[in-house]
Amino acid sequence: MENFGILKEILLTEKSNALLSDKQQYVFIVDQKTNKGQIARAVEKAFNVKVVRVNVINCCGRPKRVRSKSSHRRARYTLVGKKKKAIVVLKDGYKIDVA
Repeated sequence: MENFGILKEILLTEKSNALLSDKQQYVFIVDQKTNKGQIARAVEKAFNVKVVRVNVINCCGRPKRVRSKSSHRRARYTLVGKKKKAIVVLKDGYKIDVA
């Protein structure tokens, strides 16, 4: 998988801004199929920093009913809002410009 296809976006919320200011931790939304090593390499290549640790959170989505002609007898559901977050801790002295 390409290094830049792994990282989808930087997540900027109140909690992620608190992690950024206190502990130099950055929160990314990443591709569902990646692992910690791939995420660390992608961040290092994209931003020229050194990664110490990566924590991964799988956010499960909510079920949403899907309607179609073939499913009129039984309800079919799909998950909406499913995503994977990665909290990346950088080595001291390194920084990512978020602005």
